[in-house]
Amino acid sequence: MKRLLLFASFLFAMIPFLGGAPLPVGAPAPVVSALTDAGVELNLGAVYRQSPYTLVYFYPKADTPGCTKQGCSLRDAYADLTKKGVAIIGVSTDDVEDQKAFKAKHNLPFTLLADTEKKVMKAFGQSGIMWASRQAYLIHDGKIVYADHKGSTTQQADDILGFLAKP
Repeated sequence: MKRLLLFASFLFAMIPFLGGAPLPVGAPAPVVSALTDAGVELNLGAVYRQSPYTLVYFYPKADTPGCTKQGCSLRDAYADLTKKGVAIIGVSTDDVEDQKAFKAKHNLPFTLLADTEKKVMKAFGQSGIMWASRQAYLIHDGKIVYADHKGSTTQQADDILGFLAKP
Protein backbone atom coordinates (compact mmCIF):
# COMPACT_ATOMS: atom_id res chain seq x y z
CA MET A 1 0.00 0.00 0.00
CA LYS A 2 2.84 2.38 0.87
CA ARG A 3 4.46 1.79 -2.54
CA LEU A 4 1.17 2.39 -4.31
CA LEU A 5 0.72 5.72 -2.53
CA LEU A 6 4.30 6.70 -3.34
CA PHE A 7 3.81 5.80 -7.01
CA ALA A 8 0.48 7.69 -7.17
CA SER A 9 2.14 10.75 -5.60
CA PHE A 10 4.91 10.58 -8.18
CA LEU A 11 2.43 10.38 -11.05
CA PHE A 12 0.39 13.29 -9.68
CA ALA A 13 3.57 15.38 -9.35
CA MET A 14 4.45 14.69 -13.00
CA ILE A 15 1.13 15.92 -14.43
CA PRO A 16 2.34 19.50 -15.05
CA PHE A 17 5.20 18.15 -17.16
CA LEU A 18 3.02 16.07 -19.45
CA GLY A 19 2.00 17.81 -22.64
CA GLY A 20 3.10 21.07 -24.22
CA ALA A 21 5.41 23.74 -22.94
CA PRO A 22 3.97 27.04 -21.71
CA LEU A 23 4.13 29.82 -24.27
CA PRO A 24 7.15 32.13 -24.03
CA VAL A 25 7.33 35.91 -24.18
CA GLY A 26 7.27 36.98 -27.83
CA ALA A 27 5.00 34.16 -28.98
CA PRO A 28 1.79 35.02 -30.82
CA ALA A 29 -1.18 35.04 -28.47
CA PRO A 30 -3.54 32.15 -29.18
CA VAL A 31 -6.84 32.99 -30.80
CA VAL A 32 -9.31 30.54 -29.31
CA SER A 33 -12.90 30.63 -28.04
CA ALA A 34 -14.69 29.35 -24.95
CA LEU A 35 -17.90 30.00 -23.03
CA THR A 36 -17.96 32.86 -20.53
CA ASP A 37 -19.45 32.81 -17.06
CA ALA A 38 -22.58 34.20 -18.76
CA GLY A 39 -22.75 31.24 -21.15
CA VAL A 40 -21.76 33.27 -24.23
CA GLU A 41 -18.99 32.26 -26.64
CA LEU A 42 -16.00 34.63 -26.40
CA ASN A 43 -13.18 34.76 -28.94
CA LEU A 44 -9.93 35.89 -27.34
CA GLY A 45 -8.78 37.42 -30.62
CA ALA A 46 -11.62 39.93 -30.36
CA VAL A 47 -10.63 40.77 -26.78
CA TYR A 48 -7.00 41.38 -27.84
CA ARG A 49 -8.19 43.92 -30.42
CA GLN A 50 -10.46 45.80 -27.99
CA SER A 51 -7.90 46.69 -25.33
CA PRO A 52 -4.26 47.75 -25.36
CA TYR A 53 -3.47 44.81 -23.05
CA THR A 54 -5.22 41.54 -22.21
CA LEU A 55 -4.35 39.51 -19.15
CA VAL A 56 -5.27 35.86 -19.58
CA TYR A 57 -4.79 34.13 -16.26
CA PHE A 58 -5.32 30.46 -15.47
CA TYR A 59 -6.37 28.94 -12.17
CA PRO A 60 -7.02 25.29 -11.24
CA LYS A 61 -10.43 25.39 -9.52
CA ALA A 62 -12.99 28.09 -8.80
CA ASP A 63 -13.57 28.98 -5.16
CA THR A 64 -10.54 27.17 -3.77
CA PRO A 65 -8.17 29.13 -1.50
CA GLY A 66 -5.32 29.92 -3.93
CA CYS A 67 -7.64 30.58 -6.86
CA THR A 68 -9.77 32.90 -4.74
CA LYS A 69 -6.68 34.84 -3.62
CA GLN A 70 -5.53 35.17 -7.23
CA GLY A 71 -8.93 36.40 -8.46
CA CYS A 72 -9.39 38.77 -5.52
CA SER A 73 -5.92 40.23 -6.10
CA LEU A 74 -7.01 41.17 -9.60
CA ARG A 75 -10.42 42.35 -8.37
CA ASP A 76 -8.84 44.64 -5.78
CA ALA A 77 -6.53 46.21 -8.38
CA TYR A 78 -9.13 46.21 -11.16
CA ALA A 79 -9.39 50.02 -11.33
CA ASP A 80 -5.60 50.41 -11.57
CA LEU A 81 -5.32 47.68 -14.19
CA THR A 82 -8.11 49.07 -16.36
CA LYS A 83 -6.53 52.56 -16.17
CA LYS A 84 -3.48 50.94 -17.75
CA GLY A 85 -5.68 49.48 -20.51
CA VAL A 86 -5.74 45.89 -19.23
CA ALA A 87 -8.72 43.64 -19.95
CA ILE A 88 -8.77 40.61 -17.63
CA ILE A 89 -9.89 37.11 -18.58
CA GLY A 90 -9.77 34.27 -16.03
CA VAL A 91 -9.70 30.66 -17.26
CA SER A 92 -10.34 27.33 -15.55
CA THR A 93 -11.96 24.04 -16.46
CA ASP A 94 -14.95 24.76 -14.21
CA ASP A 95 -18.32 24.80 -15.96
CA VAL A 96 -20.36 27.93 -16.66
CA GLU A 97 -22.45 27.62 -13.48
CA ASP A 98 -19.39 27.22 -11.24
CA GLN A 99 -17.69 30.18 -12.92
CA LYS A 100 -20.83 32.29 -12.56
CA ALA A 101 -21.13 31.41 -8.84
CA PHE A 102 -17.41 32.09 -8.22
CA LYS A 103 -17.66 35.46 -9.95
CA ALA A 104 -20.79 36.46 -7.99
CA LYS A 105 -19.53 35.24 -4.60
CA HIS A 106 -16.29 37.23 -4.85
CA ASN A 107 -17.59 40.20 -6.90
CA LEU A 108 -15.10 39.62 -9.70
CA PRO A 109 -15.60 42.44 -12.25
CA PHE A 110 -14.01 40.61 -15.18
CA THR A 111 -14.89 37.72 -17.48
CA LEU A 112 -14.25 34.11 -16.53
CA LEU A 113 -14.02 31.40 -19.17
CA ALA A 114 -15.40 27.91 -18.63
CA ASP A 115 -12.75 25.95 -20.53
CA THR A 116 -14.44 22.57 -20.06
CA GLU A 117 -13.08 21.33 -23.40
CA LYS A 118 -9.57 22.57 -22.45
CA LYS A 119 -9.12 24.34 -25.78
CA VAL A 120 -7.78 27.53 -24.19
CA MET A 121 -5.45 25.61 -21.86
CA LYS A 122 -3.99 23.59 -24.72
CA ALA A 123 -3.62 26.67 -26.94
CA PHE A 124 -1.49 28.28 -24.21
CA GLY A 125 0.67 25.15 -23.92
CA GLN A 126 -0.87 23.48 -20.88
CA SER A 127 -1.18 19.71 -20.79
CA GLY A 128 -4.97 19.61 -20.49
CA ILE A 129 -4.82 16.36 -18.57
CA MET A 130 -6.73 17.51 -15.49
CA TRP A 131 -7.18 21.17 -14.60
CA ALA A 132 -5.41 24.38 -15.49
CA SER A 133 -1.98 25.19 -14.07
CA ARG A 134 -1.76 28.59 -12.40
CA GLN A 135 -0.22 30.84 -15.07
CA ALA A 136 -0.71 34.34 -16.44
CA TYR A 137 -0.02 35.93 -19.80
CA LEU A 138 -0.12 39.62 -20.66
CA ILE A 139 -0.83 40.23 -24.32
CA HIS A 140 -0.16 43.40 -26.33
CA ASP A 141 -0.63 43.76 -30.10
CA GLY A 142 -1.35 40.04 -30.44
CA LYS A 143 1.92 38.96 -28.78
CA ILE A 144 2.75 37.71 -25.31
CA VAL A 145 4.77 40.44 -23.57
CA TYR A 146 4.77 38.93 -20.06
CA ALA A 147 4.45 35.33 -18.90
CA ASP A 148 4.17 34.05 -15.33
CA HIS A 149 4.67 30.27 -15.46
CA LYS A 150 5.15 29.90 -11.70
CA GLY A 151 1.65 30.98 -10.75
CA SER A 152 1.26 34.02 -8.57
CA THR A 153 -1.69 34.20 -6.18
CA THR A 154 -1.94 37.19 -3.82
CA GLN A 155 0.67 39.05 -5.90
CA GLN A 156 -0.90 38.54 -9.35
CA ALA A 157 -2.07 42.15 -9.73
CA ASP A 158 1.15 43.59 -8.27
CA ASP A 159 3.20 41.50 -10.69
CA ILE A 160 1.27 42.84 -13.69
CA LEU A 161 1.29 46.45 -12.47
CA GLY A 162 5.02 46.16 -11.77
CA PHE A 163 5.65 44.92 -15.28
CA LEU A 164 3.56 47.75 -16.79
CA ALA A 165 5.45 50.34 -14.71
CA LYS A 166 8.79 49.38 -16.27
CA PRO A 167 10.07 51.82 -18.91
